[in-house]
Amino acid sequence: MYDESDYIMLSALQHYMFCPRQCALIHVEQLWAENRYTAEGQVLHERVDSHEKTKIGGVRIVRTLPIRSSCLGLSGQADVVEFHADGTVLPVEYKRGRPKKDQCDEVQLCAQALCLEEMLSVDIAEGALFYGQKRRRKAVVFDAALRELTLSIAQQVHDLIARQHTPPAVYSKKCDQCSLLHLCLPRSCEEQRSVKKYLAAMMGRTG
Repeated sequence: MYDESDYIMLSALQHYMFCPRQCALIHVEQLWAENRYTAEGQVLHERVDSHEKTKIGGVRIVRTLPIRSSCLGLSGQADVVEFHADGTVLPVEYKRGRPKKDQCDEVQLCAQALCLEEMLSVDIAEGALFYGQKRRRKAVVFDAALRELTLSIAQQVHDLIARQHTPPAVYSKKCDQCSLLHLCLPRSCEEQRSVKKYLAAMMGRTG
């Protein structure tokens, strides 16, 4: 059980899976910057963030629902949670773009489900990811493997933030999509080796 002061944001799990350094820059060093991708994400969330409560047929829809888990030390909000007449609870997360190659979106959604399960004392079998480019939902089953991965990522993020550690910057192709690129200033491995060689040579001349 975590104290409320030790809760971390749900979004930190996705940030960590995208890049541990990005996660540390945002959640340890408190840095943030916007780019086209974050702006498009905000536009997509304008309707979702309306805090509306509606009912369509037998489905009650709650938007921007605050959620938390003392067991996992997580807090944040669910974009949309559907409460069906048969007792099914379905979290839905809205994302710009299209499905990703890794499971960062699935982990964030699964973390929301774990929070809802603790809060509501229910079992949640699956949720959905809605992608802005595809304009359709992708079903996500919360199986044992995804739950285990989510628990592991949550613990790794807690450890990262507790140690107040920011990993070194190493460039990869996904850096070009990161809004923190100009704050992070990542170097390729080859560039880092070149700098080390240069510094070693300079030290040798002055030694």
